[in-house]
Parts: sequence; structure tokens; C-alpha cells
Amino acid sequence: MVIVFVLVALLVLAVLVAANWYVWRRLFRDTTERPGPVRRAGAVLVAGGWVLAVGALVAERAGAPFLLQRVLAWPGFLWMALSIYLLLALLAGEAVRPLLRRLPERRAGGGAAVAEPQPESVTVPEPPQPQPSPSGPPRRAPDEPRPPAPSRRLFVSRVVAGAAAAAAVGTVGYGTYGVLRGPSVQRVTVPLAKLPRAAHGYRIAVVSDIHLGPVLGRGFAEKVVDTINATQPDLIAVVGDLVDGSVKDLGPAAAPLARLKARHGSYFVTGNHEYFSGAAQWVAEVRHLGLRPLENARTELPWFDLAGVNDVQGESEGHGPDFARALGDRDPTRACVLLAHQPVQIHEAVRHGVDLQLSGHTHGGQLWPGSLLAELANPTVAGLERYGDTQLYVSRGAGAWGPPTRVGAPSDITVIELAARRA
Repeated sequence: MVIVFVLVALLVLAVLVAANWYVWRRLFRDTTERPGPVRRAGAVLVAGGWVLAVGALVAERAGAPFLLQRVLAWPGFLWMALSIYLLLALLAGEAVRPLLRRLPERRAGGGAAVAEPQPESVTVPEPPQPQPSPSGPPRRAPDEPRPPAPSRRLFVSRVVAGAAAAAAVGTVGYGTYGVLRGPSVQRVTVPLAKLPRAAHGYRIAVVSDIHLGPVLGRGFAEKVVDTINATQPDLIAVVGDLVDGSVKDLGPAAAPLARLKARHGSYFVTGNHEYFSGAAQWVAEVRHLGLRPLENARTELPWFDLAGVNDVQGESEGHGPDFARALGDRDPTRACVLLAHQPVQIHEAVRHGVDLQLSGHTHGGQLWPGSLLAELANPTVAGLERYGDTQLYVSRGAGAWGPPTRVGAPSDITVIELAARRA
């Protein structure tokens, strides 16, 4: 097992080194005529960016001083996102290079002029030309050759590199702005066969993956809370990955959650990042803020059961999901809504007769083409799907992990409106 891990790590490292060498080559080596300060600066930028990115990841997981985490997080995580789209843009540019090289070259002066025959005449020496003043610019003699223009290959490399850099910076900039301005609200109607008519139109505000940390702090939490409260839900479900850090560092950032308002209260289940951050302390903290944690537990609301299970990551601490404890003795004639952070938990939900599971975890892929990878690991990446008699809704999440950037997967808070089939 150790050998396999080492081999995989070496393979990943080799791919990263090769990809970054390619980015440096196309952006800096191929756009300059000879070695010099531009190439050296490019090497420092590419290598230094990844040093900051790795440092940000290690500092977060190792619980480094929070100030250090914040100093490393912004440049490190943004470089991580930028390098992805620089690579993609430069690869796309490979298809454009042959087309640019085939464009006709512009020739200075419209081509050489043909000399006309002149009658014989006596040669008269030209008068001496006035010399330029020492302070003026030097003049080029009429027959002096012009400095050579950049080669076609160099010109094409500069055009492609400039376009790729502009596209990558624009993509990451817009994706970061989309996260920082706060999540939008999605509204989804979900019919439940067992839901009584009196509960028709019941609204559950679902928020996941807020990821408060060294980048997204108290101001972001306030935006999330204000957005949820504006929907006037009957119930609020926080389905994991609330934080990336300790209560000591992020308690003030999470404090706005105390303002969440819903007729039947706010509920919380753990995500995998809570177990990286100290799940027990965060369960106690959210309870202090007025949220009710559902740790493999269930509560009977007037018209349906609401249950919650711990995240799969909790198994590493002996506190994994326990569906039998949360659902084993419930009345099967009542509708049941389950809060479970990861979509992969849907299969146990189906076996236990759950009507609707609410999840997050995937971020909808967060950075395209990450959605393609997310599809390999999750039964549903985003939206509503049915598995037998159980429906699964997966939120794309409110925040972002790592780069505070989303591309092709905008953040959201979802208002689930339950519908009775016989309403």
C-alpha cells in the first residue's frame, strides 16, 4: 500500500512539474528571443506561486497561526486557480498556432521598386549633409538596413500567450467576484407522496459548504445569513462543511449564524471538513449559536420526520453515519427528510425508506472541468434526481474551498418547497 501511494504521489508530482514547465515555456521562453530577466522572472512567478499554494494548504491542515494562513491563502489559492486556466487556455492556443502562421506576412514598403533607365549624365557630387546636433536623435542613412522584425514564430507565440493570459485572468477574476458577492437563491419544488396536505408549500432553506476560513470570513457569513432570512423559510438545514479551521480562529466568523430565523428552527449535520477542523468543538459551537445538531438523530416535526447522519469522514474518529440509529424505529407511514452531507450516502437512505435526502459536498465541481471529476465520485453532482422511491437534492454550496473562485458552478442557497401529491 505504501509503495502504491509513493508511486501515485510521484506520478502526480511529475504531471504538475510537466504542466508548469509547459506554462513557463509558452508564456516566457517562447515569447522572448534569448535568455534574460523575463525568463528568470517567469520561473520565479510559476515556482513561487506553487510554493504559496502548497504552503496555504499545509498551513490550513496543520493549524498554523491564523494570520499566516490568511497571508498565504489569498495569493496561493488564487494562483492555483489561475494556473489551471492558464494551462487550459495555452492548450487551446495550440490549435490556433498553425492558423496564425499561415496568415500572409506584411512586407514593409509594399515590396522593392523597379529602377527605370536614366539618360547618361555627368555625375555631380552631392553637397555635404548637415550633421545632427549632439543632443538630437541619430538619423538613419537612406541605405542603412532596418532592424529585423520579430520572426513569425515569435510573433505567434506572443499573440497566443497574451490571449491566454487575458482569458485566464478574466475567468478567475469573474469567478472570484461571483463567490465574494454571495450566493444566489434557487427554488425547487419537490413532491412527496407521504406529505399531508397541511404541509403543502413547506419551505426548507438548504445551505451547504460555506467554508468559512482564512479567505471567507465574517462578512461572507453575514451575506449568507441575510440571504437565507430573506427567503422566510419554515426550516433551515445546514448540511456540512461550515468551516475550515478551529473555533478559536473562526468562532467570530461563524457568529452571524445566531441570527438565522425560521419557524421550526435551524438544523446542522457535519461535513468532512468539520472532522479536519475538530467536529466536537464545532457541534458544541453551533448549538451555542442556536442551531440544533442532528448527530445520527431524528426529530418529529408536525408533518414529517427530519433526520440527520454524521459524515462518512467521521468513521476515522469512530463517529461515522449510523442510519439505523437515526431511522431504525421511525413510523414508515410518515414522510422523512434526511440531512446527509455527501451524496454517496443516498444508497443507505434508499434502504431505510427515506423520501428526500438533502446534501452538498460536490460544489457542483467548483472549477470547470472539475464537474467531470466530481461525476466520477458522486451519484449526483448538483440538482434533483430520483433513486427508487427516494429523491436526492444536491446543493452546489454557498462558498468555496481552496480558491475563492467558481467557474461553471455558481454558488447557491436552495429553497426546497415540499408539495403534497394530494394537495
